[in-house]
Amino acid sequence: MHKQKIAIVTGGGSGIGLAIAEKFIREDIHTIIVGRDAGKLGAAAEKLGALCQAITFDLNNFAEIPALVSRIIDQHGKIDILVNNAGINMKKAFTEVTDGDFQSILQTNVTAVFVLSREVVKSMLQNGVKGSIINISSMASRYGIPKVIAYTAAKSAIEGMTRAMATELSPEGIRINCIAPGFIATDMSAKALDSDPERKAKALGRTPMGALGQPSDIGDAAAFLASDAAKYITGVVLPVDGGNAIGF
Repeated sequence: MHKQKIAIVTGGGSGIGLAIAEKFIREDIHTIIVGRDAGKLGAAAEKLGALCQAITFDLNNFAEIPALVSRIIDQHGKIDILVNNAGINMKKAFTEVTDGDFQSILQTNVTAVFVLSREVVKSMLQNGVKGSIINISSMASRYGIPKVIAYTAAKSAIEGMTRAMATELSPEGIRINCIAPGFIATDMSAKALDSDPERKAKALGRTPMGALGQPSDIGDAAAFLASDAAKYITGVVLPVDGGNAIGF
């Protein structure tokens, strides 16, 4: 079996996902970025070069996920690393969140992560791969942040799933870990924070390092957790947050 590692990064076309893909490629990992926006993915793949492959796919299309994974296995023989980064957020007052709103956030942020992970794990077990899965959580699972009830529920589920998956799959040589980014300077967060100066001041005020993080900070953490340097680490939720989770 060829030595080069094969990684999938969902939501790899921009922000944190793109930074993770960039870091993996610098580590000579063949990285497949998956997302819904063909334009964004194409631009990212062009920027990242020969080791990057873009697949336009809507992860809410659960029925097609097994075929997606089979296609990647047919092409590359195996999958070593999966980063479940794709997610959506919604800011709405608690009482205004509809059943549909709540379901759609859970579907993208929890169910899609489960379905893709299940199919990738099947392939890892079949191919005898000692794999690594990295889930991306959020500060929302650590705190009570107002107006993001569905997102908070989803990210809390992701952290619980990380522990359950790690306990069940680590005996098979598959490590599952989670990164909980703090306030990271991405287009998505800039939109949220710049439109709400009070929230931005609060975010920075309780971050001991006094600045927003960079997407590359999350890339570095993902590369570490996916590497042999982390071979005895499984089931952890790693805050990469400038101390935000312990700040006052």
